[in-house]
Amino acid sequence: MYNLLLILLAFDALILTAAVLLQAGQGGGLASLGGGAGTEQFMGGRQATTLLTKATWWCAGLFLFVSLVLAVMSSNSGAPRSVLEGNVPAPAPVQPTPLPLPTTPPSQGAPTQPSSKTPPPHR
Repeated sequence: MYNLLLILLAFDALILTAAVLLQAGQGGGLASLGGGAGTEQFMGGRQATTLLTKATWWCAGLFLFVSLVLAVMSSNSGAPRSVLEGNVPAPAPVQPTPLPLPTTPPSQGAPTQPSSKTPPPHR
């Protein structure tokens, strides 16, 4: 049902786009709001209702209605809306990297002393 409504919405959008683009322009637009436009030109007057105008209104109404139905269907679905709401398994714990083993073993008889990084002062 959801996919059928999506196809209907796309088809309706194509028809609505064609109907709007095929209509004759009324002229002026926002440019007529400038200087000297009379109220008749501003308000547009009474115009004849053509088949194209009726098709535009019907397609626009259908587009809004189908969009509203799809929005309600999407919000009521049981599927999680984001990854955080779903059943996501916990990530595996990160293993600490082992420290490197010393390459030369210390001598057994001599006590080990910490080495200093600074050289002894010269006299």
